[in-house]
Amino acid sequence: MSLVLTVIPVNSYCQIELPADTLKEDSLKKEALRDPSSLVMHYDIADLYRNVFHPKRKPTPVSKKSAITPMPNIAYNPSIGAQIGIKAVAGKKIGNNPNTLMSVAATSASITTKGIVYFYISHNVFTPGNKWNLQGGIIAARIVTPDFGLGIGQRALQSEKEQVLTNADRQPYVIRSQLYSFREKIYRQMMDHLFVGAGVSFSIRRKIEGIIEGESTPYGIYSERYGFDPNHYASNGLLFSAQYTTRDNQNRAYNGVYADAGIRINQSWMGSTKNAVQLTTDFRKYWSLSKRNPEHVLAFWNFGSYLISGSLPYMELPGTGKDPSARSGRGYTIAYFKGLKYFTSEIEYRFPITKNKFLGGVAFFSMQTTDDVSGVKLFEHWQPGGGAGLRVLFNKATRTNLCLDYAFGNYGRSGLFLGLNEAF
Repeated sequence: MSLVLTVIPVNSYCQIELPADTLKEDSLKKEALRDPSSLVMHYDIADLYRNVFHPKRKPTPVSKKSAITPMPNIAYNPSIGAQIGIKAVAGKKIGNNPNTLMSVAATSASITTKGIVYFYISHNVFTPGNKWNLQGGIIAARIVTPDFGLGIGQRALQSEKEQVLTNADRQPYVIRSQLYSFREKIYRQMMDHLFVGAGVSFSIRRKIEGIIEGESTPYGIYSERYGFDPNHYASNGLLFSAQYTTRDNQNRAYNGVYADAGIRINQSWMGSTKNAVQLTTDFRKYWSLSKRNPEHVLAFWNFGSYLISGSLPYMELPGTGKDPSARSGRGYTIAYFKGLKYFTSEIEYRFPITKNKFLGGVAFFSMQTTDDVSGVKLFEHWQPGGGAGLRVLFNKATRTNLCLDYAFGNYGRSGLFLGLNEAF
């Protein structure tokens, strides 16, 4: 678990500030009172910083606020050591068409005392009028990955190797590797809200250390069974997708629907170690529960990934936190449960705490299921997770939040999960 520590003064956010220069006109005052969701009423980190360090400075108009939200990325745990780095997210509408959806991007770079290095850039860009949508990112990393075996935590009744592979007791293993990844999809708008696209994905792992001399490990057993070199692999393929979206904001939606269905076809002629066909589905629905305070939101998310044919490398199998934003299954570490097929659903209630929307909260609950190679089928067994969290408004112009979630699950799993923007 990676903890992001951000120093936030807490002595001046409790009251709504309506500067005289901002609301000189009675009409603006009336508009702010008539529409409490107006950004004039919102209070973010930039406002807090100005009040604490520059109390006499006039507030920056929302239209001129920076679309980039940076923050330090500081962490510690026994697996990675001490970590230091920086991360940032950005949001901006391109062009003057009022119907254009917001484009978002994120980046992070960090290094740890145990030699772990991680860098990524991701983007989701809509051109004016939403004619084109570009989604993708790059990753370059030297990482340590906790591994808890295959399946949903059910004990195998077959061979000793299958018992190790399914790891019902969730004994922790560690896999070290270098990862280089590139992914890009280009969507074309076919009609209002509907996009069809295609792209490519390259994922290369090198210098993998996942086998313990004289001991069977889930990674070693799986790699031997499916014919993967335990030291390196490539998972390269073509992507074909259809997307439907009516979300009012890509960072933090109050209303709307997002649905995406895609096919990934790994091909050896593209350098992939094995051929494979994989189906993914992603569905999200948002309901604002109050016209006066639209931040009261009930949100639902379902993500699924299914191997149709062929073989995937062990570290490419779908599972907990293996969705595109790596946020599913809070309460468990990434890939805590994984298999050839994976399905998870989550529901979350989001609400404001302070009237100026600087602080908010969430409560969430999830269920996930997967299969294994010992006979346990998808949907046969489920694992729950849940928790609650605090939200701090970082950038009101882009609805960027700092998210602090405490989540828990079975096997004594629990932890504090921090990040920018909502989990979904």
